[in-house]
Amino acid sequence: MPGLPPGQNVVLIGMPGVGKSTVGVLLAKAMSRSFVDTDVEIQAREGRRLQEIIDADGLAAFRAVEERDICALDCRGHVIATGGSVVYSAKAMAHLKRNGIVVLLELALPLLERRLTNLGSRGVVMAQGQTLASLFAERRALYERYAEVRIDCAGLTHEQTVARVLAALDNPKGHD
Repeated sequence: MPGLPPGQNVVLIGMPGVGKSTVGVLLAKAMSRSFVDTDVEIQAREGRRLQEIIDADGLAAFRAVEERDICALDCRGHVIATGGSVVYSAKAMAHLKRNGIVVLLELALPLLERRLTNLGSRGVVMAQGQTLASLFAERRALYERYAEVRIDCAGLTHEQTVARVLAALDNPKGHD
């Protein structure tokens, strides 16, 4: 990729259900890079599923674990899929941006609602009784603050999304 230094990470952010993990694996393969899923890393370190951490320890404790684990990441030239809540930590985002370009994968709320049928067990960082709509509204400004590249995934297959990301990374000024 002419537009992306080999040591620079590609960091995927966005709402739960947008496809960060799936697109991340495909993107890493297309770019011949290693792949890191921060949610999987957290689960492996903690020995528990995300939902178990949230249920047992609470949202603030989960966010602290997420920040600690992301700030401990030390990799170059990887594709990194983050949990949707990473944007709550300015410290974690600064760490990710230090050696990476942040790509926001976006979908409209109605599409996310159709995809997310397992909110109660998925490990989504949201307050008791909070709706997906209010979570979406709460996070939107944070995603936009950190995004250097934005990709609208509506109507795209995972492969088409990867192609859009690759094109945007090759020509960062021409992304959607």
